[in-house]
Amino acid sequence: MSTRIALLSDTHGFMDDEILDHCQSCDEIWHAGDIGSKSVMTALESLKKPIRAVSGNIDGKLLEYPEDQHFTRDGVRVWMRHIVGNPKRYNPEILELLPSVKPNLLICGHSHILEIARDSRGILFINPGAAGHHGFHPRRTMVRLTLESGRVRDVEAIDFGARGRVNP
Repeated sequence: MSTRIALLSDTHGFMDDEILDHCQSCDEIWHAGDIGSKSVMTALESLKKPIRAVSGNIDGKLLEYPEDQHFTRDGVRVWMRHIVGNPKRYNPEILELLPSVKPNLLICGHSHILEIARDSRGILFINPGAAGHHGFHPRRTMVRLTLESGRVRDVEAIDFGARGRVNP
């Protein structure tokens, strides 16, 4: 069995049909924080797919999502948190928790920078970048991936074009 995942972060209250179209072909939708508004989650919920989300630093009490999601899906141990740093420089708290959490896949957002890398511990790190318009990122992005038998495969970065561009 395999599961296709749509991975978003940093929507900052923005959702459009282009994002929803890319999520439609997936089995689950994961949002790595800075959702920004309930309307984003309402739009994603309209696709009738399981959703996992974490709160970001802008979400506060507006949205009731945990800071961390720890779970195993199709044999892959996943840790999702909005702010973790990056594979070359994880935040001190992340470094302290990594030995006990032992993820195969570490997902975050926050930096607005698309990054997919394997760290020195063998953990696959994915930051899908920012799917929204708010921020300094030059391009809007998200990621799709497949989990199957303890492996992550078919990782695909999706580029929606320049931030601030209005789709026709």
